[in-house]
Amino acid sequence: MRNTILSIAIISLLSGLACPSFADEQSYLAKERFQLRVRALGVVPDESSSVNIGGNVKVGNSLTPEVDLTYYFTPKIAVEAIAATAKHSLSHTAAGDLGDTWILPPTVTLQYHFTPEDNFSPYLGAGLNYSIFHHENAAQGFGDLNIDPGFGVAAQAGFDYWLNKNWGVNFDVKKLWLNVDASLNNGAVKADVDLDPWLIGAGISYRF
Repeated sequence: MRNTILSIAIISLLSGLACPSFADEQSYLAKERFQLRVRALGVVPDESSSVNIGGNVKVGNSLTPEVDLTYYFTPKIAVEAIAATAKHSLSHTAAGDLGDTWILPPTVTLQYHFTPEDNFSPYLGAGLNYSIFHHENAAQGFGDLNIDPGFGVAAQAGFDYWLNKNWGVNFDVKKLWLNVDASLNNGAVKADVDLDPWLIGAGISYRF
């Protein structure tokens, strides 16, 4: 896994943007420390690889539903956990289609919410990911596709826009740095793959 975490861009706010405040920050967070989001999630690998037969492994994009739960320790500090699974196609620059796999990438981030009392509420976060691969299917002509699970780190930026006290819309971007080992044909083909995907989500938020 890479030892150096790249910096991420902080969401820029337009100067003069009016963000009307809710009546009382303490009143809603004292009772409503939980937040549930349902998002459509685009998973876009930014992969690089080293393969023992040469060439490179390519990983396809995926679109999947995602659910996350956030708990606020304070009005501005929260922890978020996401749950989703996505199917990705695999190919090799010379050998062509290798098959496909499902990825379950549970990710937990610690967040800082800059203006939780406002309608427009941006946040930044960082945390850990553990990706599990399941239902690996080798393409015709290949056999025994296996991908080991792996730990990664995550950086996050996003915002909620609250339509009222409980309901809002959300946009969220995460970057994962994730390295995994893969093999094919009983280990005859081996690859060391940096998946490093972008997770780009949009959906609805509900706090309670």
